[in-house]
Amino acid sequence: MKACIYGAGSLGTVLGAYITKNGGEIDLINRNKAHVEALNKNGAKIVGTVDMTVPVKAITPDQMSEKYDIIFLLTKQLYNVEVLKGISEFMNDDCVVCTLQNGIPELSVAEVVGEDRTLGCTVAWGATLLEPGVVELTSEPDSLSFGLGSFTGKTNAHFDEVKRLLELMCPVEVEDNFIGVRWSKLLINAAFSGMSTVTGGTFGEAAETKSSRPMVQMIIQECIDVAEKAGITIAPVQGKNITALFGFKTAIKKKISFMLIPLGIKKHRLLKASMLQDIEHGKKTEVDFINGIVVEYGKKYCVPTPYNKKVVEIVHAIEDGKLTPSFDNVKLF
Repeated sequence: MKACIYGAGSLGTVLGAYITKNGGEIDLINRNKAHVEALNKNGAKIVGTVDMTVPVKAITPDQMSEKYDIIFLLTKQLYNVEVLKGISEFMNDDCVVCTLQNGIPELSVAEVVGEDRTLGCTVAWGATLLEPGVVELTSEPDSLSFGLGSFTGKTNAHFDEVKRLLELMCPVEVEDNFIGVRWSKLLINAAFSGMSTVTGGTFGEAAETKSSRPMVQMIIQECIDVAEKAGITIAPVQGKNITALFGFKTAIKKKISFMLIPLGIKKHRLLKASMLQDIEHGKKTEVDFINGIVVEYGKKYCVPTPYNKKVVEIVHAIEDGKLTPSFDNVKLF
């Protein structure tokens, strides 16, 4: 089967490097010509918690010439419909699109290719693009994992091959409750990625700093409250029941939750939010598809979400140049 990673930036480069290193064949596609040239010339250099350089095949979208059976999608989901329609001529009739994006991206993917050809994958690790061809893996190697599934609960013709390719990097959990898995990932991103972007710090700094930790805690609680009202069971993360660990209904449980937050993100404490990386590169973020999704679900199910709403407001103000990422922004909550 012919497979590619479309939007091979930080996460996609790491995934492509691991797949190639461990015997798989995959094309890395990115519109950043400097990145593509560096990958082809020097290989994918992965630093941080690992150190490896892997020869890979990289192309720009205008160099696409073959049809694919599997496309791992890692572009900004703001453009999902536009991107997928634009590359539809390079999809075989039964091509599967597996989205590894944040939020709830399966809806827009299925709009183009249909539910039966849409798979979703949650990514329990992070990476940062340092320079063309060089990516820092910011999660510990023993904490890497994927969660694979679909909202329909059905598998398709290429499901096993998608799983096999992902397993060339790290363990893959096939999820029956995939909407619950998406919400557990959404909760983590809303809280830690949201506050990383607001403050300009890493996940660990947002969790450990006492001025920002209460906001992290309240964002988590809003996610739990919204999911509960929507009838969604938030799935465990690496065997840990995050609703039980971080949710609270009493003052004592709230104090325990507050103390556990830095421990819960310890293995990913060096991770810098992809939204913050977007800000640093002058790009628009996906905040409307992360914290904004929580706000929209809150409106639908009549659950207040003031902390998630404030993250959206602050991040948009940062995008517009009215604010800068700083722990001073915590005062705006």
